[in-house]
Amino acid sequence: MLAKRLLTAAILVLVLVVELSIEPKWPLLSFISLAVGIAAYEWLRLTMPSQRPVAIVVGLAMLILTLALGWQWQIDPAGFRLFFYACVIASALMWLFVIPAYMYRGPKLDRPLIGWAFFAPICLFATWGVLADLWISSGAWPLISLLVVVWIADIFAYFGGRQFGRHKLAPTISPGKTREGALIGLAGVLVWMLASSQWSDSFAAQVLAHWGWVGLTVSALVLGSVSVLGDLFESLLKRCAGVKDSGRLLPGHGGVYDRVDAVVAVVPVAYLLINDFWY
Repeated sequence: MLAKRLLTAAILVLVLVVELSIEPKWPLLSFISLAVGIAAYEWLRLTMPSQRPVAIVVGLAMLILTLALGWQWQIDPAGFRLFFYACVIASALMWLFVIPAYMYRGPKLDRPLIGWAFFAPICLFATWGVLADLWISSGAWPLISLLVVVWIADIFAYFGGRQFGRHKLAPTISPGKTREGALIGLAGVLVWMLASSQWSDSFAAQVLAHWGWVGLTVSALVLGSVSVLGDLFESLLKRCAGVKDSGRLLPGHGGVYDRVDAVVAVVPVAYLLINDFWY
């Protein structure tokens, strides 16, 4: 399983590197749109398992909408911004306040989660918009340095938990996750943010410019925590749906939503830290 996981991750990273290294913006924008469309389908399949046609329609709609908007933003980056900003703010508030409160109360695993189906298009559109905006307006480095935050949180938590994990983080939702692994993931994110803040135009450097050293440290801990929350939230959806993975498209990882569950949680919150539109 680990070999499949590493091979799939290596292929995905290779695809990402190739698309980031070429001049036209549309290949990476199309790749992100495809991922968003598939993730929307998988998310709705978890929350509305008996409504597969609805999941297909929403997934296709997300794909078409983001492809069209990606084309427009290359011509006019300021177009269609109000709806995008509203989705970013709504998503960030959900991940910072609503979903943590929902998880803390101890959700009933035998109840349908159809209400979360309505959050999927908002959150996924916000995620796509942030990644597209960073790629179009700032280039590869801010985008990559932000995604590394999520990757480090995931990798450090996984291997740290396997090596040092003793206490379960959320045993009824995701028995494999441990508190020790989560703390190691947070430590990895903090080190990465502090180190990468010294590199020009990185995501962490932008956070440092906006909020200073204290703000950078708090932001790293918040983003690391939100990354764990995104993973736990998807685990909750899968447990309620009675499935192990959101899909089977990516060997060793499951579905696309399995691979981006933390990304869709972190990215909208991260965007508020480096963008001034909301205040």
